[in-house]
Amino acid sequence: MAAMKRERGARAAPGRKRRAARTGPARAASPTRTGAKAGAKAGAKTAKPAKPKSPGARADAPSKVAAFGPDAPRAGRPSPKAATRGLWLHGRHAVEAALRNPRRSCHRLLATPEGLAALGGAAGRPGLDVVTVEREEIERRLGPGIVHQGLALSAAPLPRLELRRTLMPEPGRNLVLVLDQVNDPHNVGAILRTAAAFEVRALVLPERRSAELGGAAAKAASGALDLVPVVEVTNLARALDQLAELGYWRLALDARAEATIDEAPEVDNLALVLGAEGSGLRRLVREHCDLAARLPIAPAMDSLNVSVACGIALYALARRRNPAA
Repeated sequence: MAAMKRERGARAAPGRKRRAARTGPARAASPTRTGAKAGAKAGAKTAKPAKPKSPGARADAPSKVAAFGPDAPRAGRPSPKAATRGLWLHGRHAVEAALRNPRRSCHRLLATPEGLAALGGAAGRPGLDVVTVEREEIERRLGPGIVHQGLALSAAPLPRLELRRTLMPEPGRNLVLVLDQVNDPHNVGAILRTAAAFEVRALVLPERRSAELGGAAAKAASGALDLVPVVEVTNLARALDQLAELGYWRLALDARAEATIDEAPEVDNLALVLGAEGSGLRRLVREHCDLAARLPIAPAMDSLNVSVACGIALYALARRRNPAA
């Protein structure tokens, strides 16, 4: 933790030289890399690679590096895995949030009389085809066992967002969540719901090996899918580098870390990186983080569900900034 405190002090003081402990090709003093790895890389490379801008200072302009590579879809387009089909969203909170979101294209609403009454003015969206039906018709459309509360909405996927434009830091707190291979839609939905409660700027996740942002995720998110921006990227390690260039610290939540979440540096721009339950963070993703921290749980349980761990971590970070809350 002494290294983390020294590094934190170096970033906090504007008159000092920043990133003094992280220069050189191996970034030898990074808290997330061992000396053996750093030495091996230093011996293998003789030229210093281009370094991202210091996360201690806000970037004044986006980098010239392409956001997702030359073949990436442009901002405003749906993600490739959902671009060819629409979605059926269900449940009152998910449907109401989608109808009130101007970025979401909504087509047809199937509603029972009770479900329509619960929506109130949200059902009056211009251009929406509203059809009053019995519950059985909705169940035939969605399948058995779906809790729909008398509402099913045919809608388009949300347009794709570009990372740099979406996450350019603003004055004050900028907190971002990054998910690595979390492919359970209920976990992603629960994380989105918690993110909305703790004023997270956005959720970043890879477009492959992640949960589809459809009806199950939207229902679990209880409306937060249309409240918290979701940035899908083709390469998560590259996206983490872009966050560093924008001025974010990248903190990996890792059960094997020495430091606890309460010992992590207090910074305005933070990207909290979480891996899938069981497999955790991939090695390359872990190496593109500045710091690592764990939740202080009992040794009898070595891990938590990723959505539960996310909620505890966000609460811990919020209490550190505002102990009286």
